[in-house]
Amino acid sequence: MATRTAYSPKAPARAEIDAFPGVTVIEFGTDWCGYCQGAQASIAKAFEPHAGIRHLKIEDGPGRPLGRSFKVKLWPTLIFMRDGAEIARIVRPANATEIAEAFASV
Repeated sequence: MATRTAYSPKAPARAEIDAFPGVTVIEFGTDWCGYCQGAQASIAKAFEPHAGIRHLKIEDGPGRPLGRSFKVKLWPTLIFMRDGAEIARIVRPANATEIAEAFASV
């Protein structure tokens, strides 16, 4: 079973994320969200062949500026970015294949 990393309550500034070089995946959610907990196995499986990719798990909720800047409405939301630009987005991923397809686009 994959180790489950908690969502971080500390989020980088949007300008910092926009300046990241290469591929970054931002996962918005909360530790108490049932959808987030249910998606963790699929997310971990999809990330296995992409271990070197920057993956930020950010706690989201009302008043959280980073999530609002990405217009996140539902959790988990995975945003795939390359050199600061959003390339793909998955909301409530159903399986690892869906996430792997997003990886193929970045």
